[in-house]
Amino acid sequence: MKSTLDKTLGALLAVILPFILLMGAVRLIMTPQFPALEYGRPGFPEDSFGFTQAERKQWSAYAVNYLVNDAEIDYLADLRFPDGKALYRAEELSHMEDVKAVVKTALTIWYGLLGAAFALCVWFAAMGSWRKLGKSLRTGAWLSIGLIAFIVVMTAISFDTLFDRFHRLFFTQGTWLFYQNDTLIRLFPLVFWRDAFLLVGLMVLLAAGFLLWITKGVRREAD
Repeated sequence: MKSTLDKTLGALLAVILPFILLMGAVRLIMTPQFPALEYGRPGFPEDSFGFTQAERKQWSAYAVNYLVNDAEIDYLADLRFPDGKALYRAEELSHMEDVKAVVKTALTIWYGLLGAAFALCVWFAAMGSWRKLGKSLRTGAWLSIGLIAFIVVMTAISFDTLFDRFHRLFFTQGTWLFYQNDTLIRLFPLVFWRDAFLLVGLMVLLAAGFLLWITKGVRREAD
Protein backbone atom coordinates (compact mmCIF):
# COMPACT_ATOMS: atom_id res chain seq x y z
CA MET A 1 0.00 0.00 0.00
CA LYS A 2 2.78 2.43 0.96
CA SER A 3 4.68 1.60 -2.23
CA THR A 4 1.64 2.39 -4.37
CA LEU A 5 1.05 5.67 -2.53
CA ASP A 6 4.70 6.65 -2.89
CA LYS A 7 4.61 5.93 -6.61
CA THR A 8 1.45 8.01 -7.05
CA LEU A 9 2.79 10.94 -5.04
CA GLY A 10 6.16 10.68 -6.78
CA ALA A 11 4.52 10.81 -10.19
CA LEU A 12 2.48 13.82 -9.09
CA LEU A 13 5.61 15.66 -7.95
CA ALA A 14 7.39 14.90 -11.23
CA VAL A 15 4.46 16.09 -13.34
CA ILE A 16 3.93 19.42 -11.55
CA LEU A 17 7.63 20.27 -11.38
CA PRO A 18 7.95 21.59 -14.98
CA PHE A 19 5.11 24.08 -14.42
CA ILE A 20 6.62 25.15 -11.11
CA LEU A 21 10.03 25.81 -12.67
CA LEU A 22 8.52 27.49 -15.74
CA MET A 23 6.26 29.85 -13.79
CA GLY A 24 9.06 30.55 -11.33
CA ALA A 25 11.23 31.76 -14.19
CA VAL A 26 8.36 33.78 -15.67
CA ARG A 27 7.71 35.47 -12.33
CA LEU A 28 11.41 36.33 -11.96
CA ILE A 29 11.44 38.30 -15.22
CA MET A 30 8.02 39.86 -14.64
CA THR A 31 9.58 42.99 -13.20
CA PRO A 32 10.39 46.44 -14.64
CA GLN A 33 14.08 45.54 -14.52
CA PHE A 34 13.82 43.03 -17.36
CA PRO A 35 12.46 45.48 -19.98
CA ALA A 36 14.99 48.05 -18.80
CA LEU A 37 17.82 45.59 -19.40
CA GLU A 38 16.38 44.61 -22.77
CA TYR A 39 16.19 48.18 -24.02
CA GLY A 40 19.81 48.73 -23.10
CA ARG A 41 21.28 45.59 -24.61
CA PRO A 42 23.28 45.90 -27.86
CA GLY A 43 21.18 45.29 -30.94
CA PHE A 44 17.75 45.86 -29.41
CA PRO A 45 15.72 47.77 -32.03
CA GLU A 46 14.95 51.39 -31.36
CA ASP A 47 11.37 52.65 -31.51
CA SER A 48 10.87 54.05 -34.98
CA PHE A 49 7.96 56.18 -33.73
CA GLY A 50 9.98 58.18 -31.23
CA PHE A 51 10.13 56.60 -27.78
CA THR A 52 13.49 57.22 -26.16
CA GLN A 53 15.06 54.48 -24.06
CA ALA A 54 14.12 56.41 -20.91
CA GLU A 55 10.49 56.69 -22.04
CA ARG A 56 10.35 52.99 -22.83
CA LYS A 57 11.63 52.19 -19.34
CA GLN A 58 9.11 54.57 -17.79
CA TRP A 59 6.04 53.28 -19.62
CA SER A 60 6.98 49.59 -19.59
CA ALA A 61 7.31 49.74 -15.79
CA TYR A 62 3.65 50.72 -15.55
CA ALA A 63 2.63 47.87 -17.85
CA VAL A 64 4.59 45.22 -15.98
CA ASN A 65 3.53 46.46 -12.55
CA TYR A 66 -0.11 46.43 -13.63
CA LEU A 67 0.07 42.70 -14.33
CA VAL A 68 1.11 41.83 -10.78
CA ASN A 69 -0.60 44.49 -8.66
CA ASP A 70 -4.24 44.81 -7.61
CA ALA A 71 -4.99 47.97 -9.60
CA GLU A 72 -7.89 48.30 -12.02
CA ILE A 73 -7.37 49.13 -15.69
CA ASP A 74 -7.49 52.86 -14.87
CA TYR A 75 -3.90 52.39 -13.72
CA LEU A 76 -3.01 52.26 -17.43
CA ALA A 77 -5.98 54.11 -18.92
CA ASP A 78 -5.07 57.30 -17.07
CA LEU A 79 -1.57 57.44 -18.56
CA ARG A 80 -1.06 60.29 -21.04
CA PHE A 81 1.52 61.43 -23.55
CA PRO A 82 2.89 64.97 -22.99
CA ASP A 83 0.29 66.27 -25.47
CA GLY A 84 -2.54 64.81 -23.39
CA LYS A 85 -3.34 61.90 -25.71
CA ALA A 86 -4.05 58.57 -24.03
CA LEU A 87 -1.05 56.23 -24.01
CA TYR A 88 -3.18 53.18 -24.86
CA ARG A 89 -6.11 52.63 -27.21
CA ALA A 90 -9.21 50.85 -25.86
CA GLU A 91 -8.22 47.63 -27.65
CA GLU A 92 -4.82 47.65 -25.96
CA LEU A 93 -6.38 48.20 -22.55
CA SER A 94 -8.81 45.35 -23.13
CA HIS A 95 -5.94 43.03 -24.00
CA MET A 96 -4.02 44.06 -20.89
CA GLU A 97 -7.06 43.17 -18.79
CA ASP A 98 -7.10 39.74 -20.46
CA VAL A 99 -3.38 39.29 -19.86
CA LYS A 100 -3.74 40.24 -16.21
CA ALA A 101 -6.51 37.67 -15.75
CA VAL A 102 -4.29 34.95 -17.25
CA VAL A 103 -1.31 36.01 -15.14
CA LYS A 104 -3.31 36.06 -11.91
CA THR A 105 -4.76 32.61 -12.64
CA ALA A 106 -1.35 31.18 -13.52
CA LEU A 107 0.25 32.65 -10.38
CA THR A 108 -2.56 31.33 -8.19
CA ILE A 109 -2.04 27.84 -9.61
CA TRP A 110 1.72 28.25 -9.18
CA TYR A 111 1.39 29.17 -5.52
CA GLY A 112 -0.88 26.17 -4.96
CA LEU A 113 1.50 23.79 -6.71
CA LEU A 114 4.47 25.22 -4.80
CA GLY A 115 2.65 24.38 -1.59
CA ALA A 116 1.80 20.91 -2.88
CA ALA A 117 5.40 20.26 -3.95
CA PHE A 118 6.69 21.36 -0.55
CA ALA A 119 4.19 19.07 1.20
CA LEU A 120 5.20 16.14 -1.02
CA CYS A 121 8.89 16.71 -0.29
CA VAL A 122 8.13 16.84 3.45
CA TRP A 123 6.13 13.60 3.12
CA PHE A 124 8.97 11.74 1.43
CA ALA A 125 11.48 13.12 3.92
CA ALA A 126 9.32 12.15 6.90
CA MET A 127 8.87 8.64 5.49
CA GLY A 128 12.58 8.34 4.83
CA SER A 129 11.87 7.74 1.14
CA TRP A 130 14.93 9.64 -0.08
CA ARG A 131 15.44 7.50 -3.14
CA LYS A 132 11.85 7.96 -4.30
CA LEU A 133 12.06 11.69 -3.68
CA GLY A 134 15.29 11.92 -5.66
CA LYS A 135 13.84 9.86 -8.49
CA SER A 136 10.73 12.07 -8.67
CA LEU A 137 12.80 15.25 -8.72
CA ARG A 138 15.06 13.86 -11.43
CA THR A 139 12.09 12.78 -13.54
CA GLY A 140 10.53 16.23 -13.14
CA ALA A 141 13.83 17.86 -14.07
CA TRP A 142 14.12 15.79 -17.25
CA LEU A 143 10.50 16.59 -18.14
CA SER A 144 11.33 20.28 -17.68
CA ILE A 145 14.36 19.96 -19.95
CA GLY A 146 12.22 18.24 -22.58
CA LEU A 147 9.64 21.04 -22.42
CA ILE A 148 12.29 23.73 -22.82
CA ALA A 149 13.96 21.81 -25.66
CA PHE A 150 10.62 21.84 -27.50
CA ILE A 151 10.21 25.59 -26.93
CA VAL A 152 13.77 26.31 -28.09
CA VAL A 153 13.32 24.21 -31.24
CA MET A 154 10.04 25.98 -32.04
CA THR A 155 11.70 29.34 -31.42
CA ALA A 156 14.52 28.45 -33.79
CA ILE A 157 12.16 27.15 -36.49
CA SER A 158 9.62 29.99 -36.32
CA PHE A 159 9.14 32.15 -33.25
CA ASP A 160 6.27 33.92 -35.03
CA THR A 161 4.36 30.62 -35.16
CA LEU A 162 5.12 29.80 -31.52
CA PHE A 163 4.03 33.28 -30.44
CA ASP A 164 0.84 33.00 -32.46
CA ARG A 165 -0.03 29.55 -31.02
CA PHE A 166 0.66 30.80 -27.51
CA HIS A 167 -1.79 33.66 -27.90
CA ARG A 168 -4.43 31.49 -29.56
CA LEU A 169 -4.29 29.22 -26.53
CA PHE A 170 -5.10 31.96 -24.01
CA PHE A 171 -6.84 34.79 -25.86
CA THR A 172 -9.75 35.32 -28.23
CA GLN A 173 -8.67 35.47 -31.86
CA GLY A 174 -7.81 38.98 -33.01
CA THR A 175 -7.80 40.60 -29.56
CA TRP A 176 -4.01 40.61 -29.39
CA LEU A 177 -3.23 42.01 -32.86
CA PHE A 178 -2.21 45.68 -32.93
CA TYR A 179 -0.80 48.38 -35.20
CA GLN A 180 2.93 48.94 -35.34
CA ASN A 181 2.49 52.43 -33.83
CA ASP A 182 0.43 51.16 -30.87
CA THR A 183 2.12 51.58 -27.51
CA LEU A 184 2.19 47.86 -26.67
CA ILE A 185 4.09 47.07 -29.87
CA ARG A 186 6.45 50.00 -29.40
CA LEU A 187 7.26 48.91 -25.85
CA PHE A 188 7.25 45.17 -26.42
CA PRO A 189 8.21 44.29 -30.02
CA LEU A 190 8.45 40.65 -31.09
CA VAL A 191 12.18 40.51 -30.37
CA PHE A 192 11.43 41.38 -26.74
CA TRP A 193 9.21 38.30 -26.41
CA ARG A 194 11.74 36.10 -28.19
CA ASP A 195 14.38 37.14 -25.68
CA ALA A 196 11.94 36.60 -22.81
CA PHE A 197 11.14 33.07 -23.99
CA LEU A 198 14.83 32.24 -24.31
CA LEU A 199 15.71 33.69 -20.90
CA VAL A 200 12.89 31.77 -19.23
CA GLY A 201 14.13 28.62 -20.97
CA LEU A 202 17.68 29.23 -19.78
CA MET A 203 16.56 29.71 -16.17
CA VAL A 204 14.47 26.54 -16.26
CA LEU A 205 17.42 24.60 -17.69
CA LEU A 206 19.67 25.91 -14.93
CA ALA A 207 17.14 24.99 -12.25
CA ALA A 208 16.58 21.54 -13.74
CA GLY A 209 20.33 21.00 -14.03
CA PHE A 210 20.74 21.97 -10.38
CA LEU A 211 18.08 19.43 -9.37
CA LEU A 212 19.82 16.72 -11.36
CA TRP A 213 23.09 17.61 -9.68
CA ILE A 214 21.82 17.60 -6.09
CA THR A 215 19.85 14.37 -6.57
CA LYS A 216 22.66 12.47 -8.24
CA GLY A 217 24.02 11.27 -4.94
CA VAL A 218 20.75 10.72 -3.08
CA ARG A 219 21.28 7.77 -0.80
CA ARG A 220 19.31 4.63 -1.41
CA GLU A 221 16.72 3.96 1.21
CA ALA A 222 16.97 0.75 3.08
CA ASP A 223 14.90 -2.15 1.76
